[in-house]
Amino acid sequence: MSKTLRFISISHKTASVSKREEYHVSDREKNSLIELIQNTYPDIVGLFLLTTCNRTEIYIESSDTTALELLHFLVNYKERNLAIDKNLFDLSNSTEDTVRHLLEVSSGLSSSILGDAEIIHQIRKAHQLSITNQLQGSLLERTMQTVFKSHKRISNETEFRDGTTSVAYKSLKMVNSTFGKDYKQTKKILFIGAGDIVKQLFKYNSKFAFNDIYISNRTEKKAILLAKRYDCKVYPWDKVLENDFHGFDVIISAASNCHRLINNIVNENKKLLLIDLALPSNINKELIHRNNVTLYDLDTISVGLENTRERRNASIGKVDQIITEELLAFSLWYQEAPLRVFLAKHKIIVNNKVKAYYKAKGIKEDSQEIRQSTNRVMRKLIKHTGDKLKADEIDAIVAEQIPH
Repeated sequence: MSKTLRFISISHKTASVSKREEYHVSDREKNSLIELIQNTYPDIVGLFLLTTCNRTEIYIESSDTTALELLHFLVNYKERNLAIDKNLFDLSNSTEDTVRHLLEVSSGLSSSILGDAEIIHQIRKAHQLSITNQLQGSLLERTMQTVFKSHKRISNETEFRDGTTSVAYKSLKMVNSTFGKDYKQTKKILFIGAGDIVKQLFKYNSKFAFNDIYISNRTEKKAILLAKRYDCKVYPWDKVLENDFHGFDVIISAASNCHRLINNIVNENKKLLLIDLALPSNINKELIHRNNVTLYDLDTISVGLENTRERRNASIGKVDQIITEELLAFSLWYQEAPLRVFLAKHKIIVNNKVKAYYKAKGIKEDSQEIRQSTNRVMRKLIKHTGDKLKADEIDAIVAEQIPH
């Protein structure tokens, strides 16, 4: 049975942060989830699991398993109520619709920040996980090559990726706007976590030059490595667990799988900026009601990240055109799949029969002539794609197509 590419998605377009975090798949559970899906649905030959702060998406290449079945599986896996939650998801059982969806996601058209450049790195990471688990699938692998080609064209042919729209960059900029540039040297800042977002915070700090930075992480070794690399100080994880943040002016938290890590803040008589870049969220949203506390999460911090929106908006038409062109190329490849199978099955047979025909008739064998005759026969056979041709029927077509 032929394979189809399908997907399910929960994203910022359909659900709030609190709803998205209910379906978030942490890095440490990805392999076990993939294995469970494989064992449950043996017809799945390709699987692509994309998780970011704004979306959780599962793409499958299957002959029988539908997107709705996969949605039921995920809801049960997360122990949620499908009757309540099913409207939080987008899904499709159409290969071409699925490819278009992933092209729009990978381009940044579907990102909360238009043209987000980080999404392609997350897609490459997810693709590598599929390869590691030997779950590329022919349709899925062709889709990924279409995605990477489209990304390259968008970068080279448009201004859609120009400008910085990283949440890490925006977070540091908000520290400036909250306290003022003149005070940045005096502000004590804590980064919680040691993943990609925290690494981006350090990278972008070269533009801001905050110099009183601490880092804390569940695995202290990772915090120590980053502290040495970026010349900052390590803050004990035990103190984070105790919610002891005495003296800090800014806390930017991006620790994975640490829901409500920060629940209590001692109310000091000074301004405190909390920025939660994690999913599931690290900071209890009730803290926003404390005096002198300002709290931003992934949804609120995205507001105002559009300083390059005008230029990017002007490029949307060209990005859509590139996606349409690449989707058309994929569709042609997809529609020709039965023909490729047919040709692969019959060409060797036909070539051998052409050679035998020449030999039986005492006609001098000439490689170019045999090649040309084989191609003529194949063009004739293409009209029978999908038919089960008998050997004598192929012999008759061979005799008909070879000049005497």
